Amino acid sequence: MGPETDDANGRERRGTERELETDVVVVGAGPGGCVLSGLLARSGVRTTLLERHATLDREFRGFAFQPSALRIFDQMGVLADVLDLPHERMSRFAVVVYGRSYTFADFTTLAPPHDFVLSIEQSPLLRTLVDDATRFDCFDFRPATVVRDLLVEDGVVTGVRARDRETGESLTVRARLVVGADGRFSTVREAAGIDAGLVDTDFEIVWTKVPGWASHDIQARIGDDGPLLYFGLGSNVQLGWVIPKGTYPDLRAAGIEAFRDRIAAVDPRLRPALEDSLTDFEQCSLLDVSPGFAPEWTRDGLALLGDAAHVASPLGGQGNALAIQDAAALHAAVVPALRESEGVVAEDALEPYATRRRSAVREVLDAQLVGQRVLSRLVVRDDVPSVLRRTALRAGATLARLPPAHARIRSLLAFGPDPVDVTTALFDPVETAARDSPSSANQHP
Repeated sequence: MGPETDDANGRERRGTERELETDVVVVGAGPGGCVLSGLLARSGVRTTLLERHATLDREFRGFAFQPSALRIFDQMGVLADVLDLPHERMSRFAVVVYGRSYTFADFTTLAPPHDFVLSIEQSPLLRTLVDDATRFDCFDFRPATVVRDLLVEDGVVTGVRARDRETGESLTVRARLVVGADGRFSTVREAAGIDAGLVDTDFEIVWTKVPGWASHDIQARIGDDGPLLYFGLGSNVQLGWVIPKGTYPDLRAAGIEAFRDRIAAVDPRLRPALEDSLTDFEQCSLLDVSPGFAPEWTRDGLALLGDAAHVASPLGGQGNALAIQDAAALHAAVVPALRESEGVVAEDALEPYATRRRSAVREVLDAQLVGQRVLSRLVVRDDVPSVLRRTALRAGATLARLPPAHARIRSLLAFGPDPVDVTTALFDPVETAARDSPSSANQHP
């Protein structure tokens, strides 16, 4: 008598072990992983999405979604659902430099409905994307599932080994393609022996959330008292305090009151909100802003996307948009490969994705590195006289507002150097019709 099969996705019960077979297993339910899963499901591809956390509720993650992400949401058919969630719309990208405001990008001139940056908590967004994908019969979502290693046969990646944290069961997922979408500390990338390609920086960012205060279109304030970053979230704001790398223990030792004073020195309007909400360093999180660029993104049976492949600086809020564009580009390469051949997806079939996205992401990261070097040299370090720092920063900000620099900055921030569209022609009309039926709802544990 053979093993007991307990559902249509091919899962088999074997005591404390479970095995399933799928076309694509996506590791990591971040923005990139969720978008890719939704696109594959729309294309009739058996897709399993694994997420190590039991829920999607996590703090201190990227909140900004550029117009490029909105366009992809729109092409997926989920933009209306996303915009029904609580969110903030940022129409301009502005920085206050020594008391003067400089607008580096005005998104209101773009074609609606992709004419703003969406600022939104990730948890409800990710739940919306997963719920939408779950309506496709070929999609399977497994939270609380930790990937431990890659399944490799004859040197080729053929799946993953994982563990269900809730049941304790061991899980083997065999797939024609494994996608590592599991972030900057990617287990998939590490298991494949691929270096993260991180570039060391000499500063870090301390994040904290301040309720009851809105930043609107101001993303940063720079002055003698220090640089302060803002990310609006409705009636709240996420603040980023830039510090020299390795000095966070000194900041904590000086006490929370001293930290509040330093922030309020940059923006005195924040003081009342800081005194009410920032009472302990436990409300803060330290972010390493070291960018990275992995030397390999694809192998036979394996692809990396988002932070698993490249880590963007928080400057400009590009991380989510890059991951979502990766997902759209990878979808365009994977679906034809699955339909036109059998077995593991060959690296050659993934080459169009890797070539296109590596070039585009490299350009964005290089631009961010220039910005980080300027920030480090003129703002974080204190060896430049104040008058020279003020003159240099204001001059640079003025030049950045002039055409064609202004148009170039807006284009890079909004859509990147190589805008990616969803290849909707790959969508399976049968799956789409089933998804749009009111009676269709495929629930998974």
